[in-house]
Amino acid sequence: MAAVVHRLVFAILSRIAGRTETPVDGVIVDQVRSPARWAATAVAVSLAAQADVWVASVWNVVGKFVVPALLGWIAYAVVRALSAALEHRAEISTDIAAARSRRTRVAILSRTATFVIVFITVGLVLFQLPGVREVGVTLLASAGLAALAVGAAAQPALKSLIGGLQMALTEPLRLGDFVVIDGFSGRVEEIRMSFVVVRMWDERVAIVPTVRFLENSFENWTRMSELLTGPVFLHLDQAAEVAPIRAEFERFLASQPKWDKRTGAVYVTETRPGSMELRLSVSAATVGDLFELRSALREHMLDWLRREQPKALLHAAVAAGSGS
Repeated sequence: MAAVVHRLVFAILSRIAGRTETPVDGVIVDQVRSPARWAATAVAVSLAAQADVWVASVWNVVGKFVVPALLGWIAYAVVRALSAALEHRAEISTDIAAARSRRTRVAILSRTATFVIVFITVGLVLFQLPGVREVGVTLLASAGLAALAVGAAAQPALKSLIGGLQMALTEPLRLGDFVVIDGFSGRVEEIRMSFVVVRMWDERVAIVPTVRFLENSFENWTRMSELLTGPVFLHLDQAAEVAPIRAEFERFLASQPKWDKRTGAVYVTETRPGSMELRLSVSAATVGDLFELRSALREHMLDWLRREQPKALLHAAVAAGSGS
């Protein structure tokens, strides 16, 4: 009867979820289906135990372990379902910054909730064992020394847990952000309770403790948005004509699809005896686009200078540097 009721109820729920515009309802139903089946079975056995002595004798022993495990499984399934629903909403969002913020909070809070559920479920199951219960009562009775020992042993785990919650609430970085810390730069690929995974441009992976982002300063290039401005420096001879260089820079930049048209300027930022420094500032919509735009601009301007203003290049400085 429990199996029939379970099948009937979830057939109705699946039909209702199939008529909605979003697939989130179907995901939630699929996540809860299996634990609900076993929970219905447990309820049926519990009802049967009230009418049969033999079933009651078995259920009184097994039920103390099965009920906490089923409750933990149901709670875990609900957390996974809600996480999947929130992640789906983040994926269809057109606001990249808001989507990253939502994905980061969902990832951290779901892992925290999973840890708490597993910890409580295991504790409830173990406390049904007489030996474990007596040890627990003894520890509670001698709470002074035991609390100090447990507190000292659990300090790293608690620090990581609190750090992960602080990361989710304050959001100094999010999934997909481009960060620079301890000499590593790359995209935040994963945020765990105890560490953050940063994938660099050459596919290397840096594992950085979470507390490093909370206790030390770091650079987050995409904290508010992906829009960035970057420079290209040209070290030229003082005989270089800046106006033609600026005109060629503007012409080339206007033809580049990766330029977002926010920033495009040439500045003489420094002069030295016999040389000067030009800073070509450009902007792009993403970190990757900015890197490619700067590389293309650097290559083009050097080629143009070799053809149009060869005297502007620091031949003497390069020769002296290579000779030394």
